Amino acid sequence: MRRLALEAGDRIMEIYRSDDFDVRAKSDESPVTAADEAADALISAGLSAAFPDVALITEEQASTHGKTAKNFLIVDPLDGTKEFIKRRGEFTVNIAYVENGTPVRGVVYAPAKGRLFYTLADGTSVEETGELDKAAVGQISPIHVSRPDNDRLIVVASKSHRDAATDAYIARYRVADMTGAGSSLKFCLVATGEADLYPRLGRTMEWDTAAGHAVLGGAGGAVVRFDDHTPLKYGKPGYENPFFIAHAPGVELKAAT
Repeated sequence: MRRLALEAGDRIMEIYRSDDFDVRAKSDESPVTAADEAADALISAGLSAAFPDVALITEEQASTHGKTAKNFLIVDPLDGTKEFIKRRGEFTVNIAYVENGTPVRGVVYAPAKGRLFYTLADGTSVEETGELDKAAVGQISPIHVSRPDNDRLIVVASKSHRDAATDAYIARYRVADMTGAGSSLKFCLVATGEADLYPRLGRTMEWDTAAGHAVLGGAGGAVVRFDDHTPLKYGKPGYENPFFIAHAPGVELKAAT
């Protein structure tokens, strides 16, 4: 999964650095580019070869969205397409493995940022730095969530999907600093302790969140439903998420209403 994420990142960056690329609209009006499709083809082929008996769900293949399985791989080959199109750099490759409704393994790679996060075989999470060689693992450092101060919270929110409802909810906390980030990088900022809280009051799909959820879980964090604060589960019909909150334990979560 790590190697495929790096290979997909290389392909994405080739297109990102080109003078121009086509942007089309999918049936749900969300944008798609050649980079999404190239990365998806590469990752899907690699995962199918490595794990032929495991169900594969991927954003770019609508034919997989009707699959149901207890355990499955789930992929967003280019999360943050809007960030990619605007050349903001905050897009990621997301690959995750879900077991019994919980993402237990995940890789999040931000190729334009040179940041790579993933879970190890024991489920703990690391960030790898350096050359990011596809053939050999480089320097890895364990990551862990913060010990939040509820009088001085650091909050991260979406750059492309921020709205009044999100701002109103965040205003219920004592916030020392507020930052914006694209794609599943928001989960990783909570996982590394660079933020304490990430609320999402908007539509997301499981392929958007599973890899970041796994990384955050392996760093000691949690992702819960916005409405009742129960753990966010996966394998839901249509793979659509409810609103959710990703956080470091110790954050005193506010009620939905």
